[in-house]
Amino acid sequence: MKDMPDVNRTLEELPKDTPAKQPEPAAKDGRAANDGIDRRNFLSCMAWAGTGLLWTIAGGVPTSKLFAATAGAAGGSAAHAHAGSGFSFVQISDSHIGFNKAANQDVAGTLKLAIGKINDLSVRPDLLLHTGDVTQSSKPAEFDTAQQIIKNVKAGESFYVPGEHDTATDDGVLYRQRFGKGTVGNGWYSFEHKGVHFIGLNNVQQIDAMGKLGPEQLRWLKDDLGSLSASTPIVVFAHIPLWMVYPQWGWGTEDGAEALSYLKRFGSVTVLNGHIHQIVQKVEGNVAFHTATSTAFPQPAPGSAPHGGPMVVPAGKLESVLGITKVRYIARQSHLAIVDSSLAEKA
Repeated sequence: MKDMPDVNRTLEELPKDTPAKQPEPAAKDGRAANDGIDRRNFLSCMAWAGTGLLWTIAGGVPTSKLFAATAGAAGGSAAHAHAGSGFSFVQISDSHIGFNKAANQDVAGTLKLAIGKINDLSVRPDLLLHTGDVTQSSKPAEFDTAQQIIKNVKAGESFYVPGEHDTATDDGVLYRQRFGKGTVGNGWYSFEHKGVHFIGLNNVQQIDAMGKLGPEQLRWLKDDLGSLSASTPIVVFAHIPLWMVYPQWGWGTEDGAEALSYLKRFGSVTVLNGHIHQIVQKVEGNVAFHTATSTAFPQPAPGSAPHGGPMVVPAGKLESVLGITKVRYIARQSHLAIVDSSLAEKA
């Protein structure tokens, strides 16, 4: 991506122990080499949630501004969207209720902060999307705690997709009882909201090194999209990134390219994911990709550590690397505008 001085400045302002430039991932088994990603550019667009970015698309060109510098304007734009035929929604991810190690010993507390930040928004969002890993170990008490906290959110409706931590111990039975009622197969589904088609996918049920959707879900996805007009705005949300962010750490979906091929004919597609606990975003054609930060703990940037996993940050800095994502839709605009804000930022 070019002409993004705000992002570059953000990277320069990161703490000294956070690498501003990431190494280009090496190809592994041929999967990363031919995925169409300009890695040098997309890795330069990575930023911690503590900075916050407002994304808009004009004429197919993505631009960004620091959210802290534009919070008032963002609120005004959301109000304008609601006044017209648009709306806004929020995304949270990777709450990991039950986790209690050094990276964050109060994940319930930081989830409450995230819900409080949503409740402080000037315009109530229509929807909340949770992109998985609601819990750490898929235990009943963890699901209970998450539900008790999230039910306090001031948003119209809440929708979920599972993360691997939500399904690992019982194949997702408890998750589906709590959050997957009425879904298809192992927890995928779609719904319409004010002219936008939302699709929730499960790419953790068949996880093997990387995410996987599987033939049954891919057939369902193709059929679900088949009757839609190419002008229908699409929002896809799943836990693991559908594109190859960093396959060496399993940060991608093995059959994601097939799913994305079904979306190419649509004029506006937004793909929202979690799993990697940090912001990575790119635009490829009419598809905008965005991974969200966690409400629990950060992970290292790709290639900056021997492996991914919970990362301890200096005392007092945790809230600045956790956050929420706000998305607004305005009819007749080609893409959705995305705002990331950290839990440390004032409303």
